[in-house]
Amino acid sequence: MPGFLLHVGSQVICAHGGQAQPTVPSARVSVSSQPVVPMPAPWIVAGCGLPPPPLANGPCVTAMWVTGSLRVTSMGLPLLLIDSVALCVLSATPLVPLVCQTRVVAQ
Repeated sequence: MPGFLLHVGSQVICAHGGQAQPTVPSARVSVSSQPVVPMPAPWIVAGCGLPPPPLANGPCVTAMWVTGSLRVTSMGLPLLLIDSVALCVLSATPLVPLVCQTRVVAQ
């Protein structure tokens, strides 16, 4: 399904409100003057509100994307879309993209 591309300036949070940031943007492709993000790179999560064990299985520290674009790539890697799915390490909860650019759509 087509969706807007995520980029470095996109606002993405974990399910508990922590801010997620990409670790490896793609310097070859930009949208809205910001680099896009390929799928295989992990994201860092800061400020997660999920308590550590024994109260819960948090906090979210990193996240890995499970789905990405099917037809659009950068340097041979699929790019992330607003409807891509990611899971946080330890808590297994999703990342939630809130804000991204709205000019470039990929599938």
